[in-house]
Amino acid sequence: MKLLFSETPPDYQHYIFPYAIWAFPEAGETPRDFFGRGFLPSSKNLDRYYLCRSLRIALPEFSPSSENRRIVRKCEGLTHELVPRSAFTFTPAWRDFCLTYADIKFGAEVMTAARLDNLMNSKITSHLLIFRDPAGQRNIGLVTLFLEPPYLAQYYYAFYDLNYYRRNLGIYMMTTAVMHFAEQNLQHLYLGSCYSRNALYKTQFSGAEFFTGAGWSRDLDELKYLISRSQQPQTQHLFESEDYLHRFYDGDLGRAVERSLFHLE
Repeated sequence: MKLLFSETPPDYQHYIFPYAIWAFPEAGETPRDFFGRGFLPSSKNLDRYYLCRSLRIALPEFSPSSENRRIVRKCEGLTHELVPRSAFTFTPAWRDFCLTYADIKFGAEVMTAARLDNLMNSKITSHLLIFRDPAGQRNIGLVTLFLEPPYLAQYYYAFYDLNYYRRNLGIYMMTTAVMHFAEQNLQHLYLGSCYSRNALYKTQFSGAEFFTGAGWSRDLDELKYLISRSQQPQTQHLFESEDYLHRFYDGDLGRAVERSLFHLE
């Protein structure tokens, strides 16, 4: 892969010189080469990726918890189906369904019809997970996915009927995806990034791990520490912090270096 380091505003007083890191595929590389190193797609055609605090579920380590099972019970009777994008007809009714959800959850015109159509017709949407309520004979949810079996699935955009909020339909859809791909023996399900306490719901699945900048960690105390730290003014970047190193690396920066997934020849 080729890397670009895109400069962002520095804190010269404290010698903090940040860059956003972009990665671009070279011949023979596939999306799993990027997902596995902490990158997520920044282009819907999968030709550019950005490095971030990505969060994934190691599916061989997943086992449903009592909370996971409780959510599934609340939505008993609902059905789901994994459909290749090529076999899915994105009807005007589906478009209106997704836009209605997006306007309420994201804000009016944040997800425009053109942006939605682009999402549905790009490489990043290889499959869809469709949810139905047979009792009401209605479609109630849709998740856009990218699959590279047997290595990974990415859970990207979810749209659902907000009238089902009392049944926790949104988290049920994510739980269903985790359970489905675990049963299909995929290695990882990627759930986006995790930079706020509001995103910690993604960690309720056993096997949850996040990218630290060096490697993957399953220490949720470390994740909560990072989220809390980001809410305070900082005069050091992360691996300069003695507090962080002592808490999670026994005070040894070399342990982080050993875990690093990056090596330049």
